[in-house]
Parts: sequence; C-alpha cells; structure tokens
Amino acid sequence: MRRQNQSVITEFILIGFSNLGDLQIFLFFIFLLVYLATLMANATIMIVTRLDRALHTPMYFFLFVLSCSETCYSLVIVPKMLTNLLSTSLTISFSGCAAQLYFFVGLACTNCFLIAVMGYDRYVAICNPLNYTLIVSRATCMQLVLGSSFCGFLISVVVNVLVFSVPFCASNHINHFFCDISSVIKLGCTDTKLKEMVIFFLSILVLLFPLVLIFISYIFIVSTILKISSVEGQYKAFSTCASHLTVVIIHYGCASFIYLRPTSLYLSDKDRLVSVTYTVITPLLNPLVYTLRNKEVKMALRKVLRRYSFPKTVLVS
Repeated sequence: MRRQNQSVITEFILIGFSNLGDLQIFLFFIFLLVYLATLMANATIMIVTRLDRALHTPMYFFLFVLSCSETCYSLVIVPKMLTNLLSTSLTISFSGCAAQLYFFVGLACTNCFLIAVMGYDRYVAICNPLNYTLIVSRATCMQLVLGSSFCGFLISVVVNVLVFSVPFCASNHINHFFCDISSVIKLGCTDTKLKEMVIFFLSILVLLFPLVLIFISYIFIVSTILKISSVEGQYKAFSTCASHLTVVIIHYGCASFIYLRPTSLYLSDKDRLVSVTYTVITPLLNPLVYTLRNKEVKMALRKVLRRYSFPKTVLVS
C-alpha cells in the first residue's frame, strides 16, 4: 500500500515565485546577471590559482576546490529556477527532484567541510609555520578534499533516503523554487517527526561541528597573532584570515538560520528570501571576498591579465 501511495505522485510543481506575476521577468534578469557573474568570478579564481605559481599553495588549492564546488552548487539550483521564472510549466519529475536534492545537499555539506578545512589550514600556517609544508602536504590536501566530499555526499544519501522514503499521496505543490528538504518532506502523508529529528541532528553535525572547530582554530590563531611583536606582522597575519572569516559568517549564518530550526517554525516567504541568499548570492560573494580582500589574489590576477592581454600594436609612420 505504501508503494502504491508513493507512486501516485510522479512529478512535483515548484511554486517558487509564481505569485509575483510580472515581477518574475525582472527577477529573471536580476538572477541571470548574478548567475553569470558567479560563473565568471569562480572561473576567474580557478584560472588564476592554476596559472600563477605563487598561488600553488594549500590555501589556494582549497580555494580552487571551493570555487569549483560553488560553481556546481549553483548549477544544481539556478538554471531550473531561471527556466521556471519564464515558463508556465513549473513541474519537476520525481527523479529530477530527488537528484536535485541529492546534489544540493551533497555539495552544500562538502562546502561546509571545505571551509572548516580552510580554517585548519590557516591555523597550521600561523601557529606552526615551520612545519606547515610537512603537515599540510599535497597528499594531505587531497585526503582532506576527498574526505570532505565523501562525508558530504554520504550525508546526502542518508537525507535523500529519509525524505523520499516518505509516501507522497496528497499535494505535489512544493512551496519553494527548488526541492529543499523541509519543503519536500512536508508533502508526506505520514508522521515524519522521527525523520525530521534525524535530519535536524545531521544539520547540527554539518553546521555546528565544523563551526566549533573553526572557532577553536581561531582562538589559537588570535592568541598566536597577539604574540607577534610588530604591528605590521599582526596586520599581515590578520589579513590572511579576514577573507576566510567573512566567508564563514556568510555561509554558516544563512544555512544555520534555515536548517537549525524545527520544521514547524519555517516561514515560507522569509525562508525563501534567505534561500535566495545562500543558493544564488553566496556562490558569488565567496570569490568576490577572496578577490577584493586578498592582495595575493589581486596581484596574481593583474599578472595573468598582463601576461595574456593582447600586445599593443605599434604604428610606424
């Protein structure tokens, strides 16, 4: 009977911004510009970190991987959202919804772990600089990235099983612009409290555990920086952490607001606005923060532009 009930719904309808009428056209162009800027900004970070040898360090390797992950993360959500803003057909297939949720959760969790790894990298670089290359070796970097991805997508598998094992036999209208966890599980026609508790526990594991590790790392980092005798040395050390701290606040702040609450407290309109922030705007802010606040990246960008700019033509009279 359970399988029969679940098979009743073969597709979902993403309500998204359909209640905004003609404003959807305006939103389409705004989101399209942000999306294109996101792709360009992350591509720039990836190209610059690969072409400039000065950036071939663990810190910028992690930044390269984060930019790559953020690009894939936005690809999972934004194209479908843009299509729905111009279309009258707002449907997404059952398998398409499951795939979107799987990659969204997997990449989001991977990003959380990667940002924590970047915090560990800053801790070793500042607190143990003499052994930095030994501790954060190339092999260690690869293991940390693969470990982050493995844990992220393993959690995503568990979440997908919990969400899509619910029998859907009532409404198929998702009050969101993508297949988010709470929006889909609400459509189940059985008691989902236990599943929601497990998902809430996983949210704590993904968000609070890395955040605590980052916080502990920065306690040691600040303590070490304050022991530096010169003000210039202190400023230089703090500046290498400023970009990472900004990304931590933006990333964990938005995600915590949505996922570290009981489902009953979700307010669809406000949550949708916050969701736009962490699915559309945050992937753009991360590369901008690292570009605008990081002197090494700006210098590398200038060198790459000079190296690959068109040669000036000399007019001979």
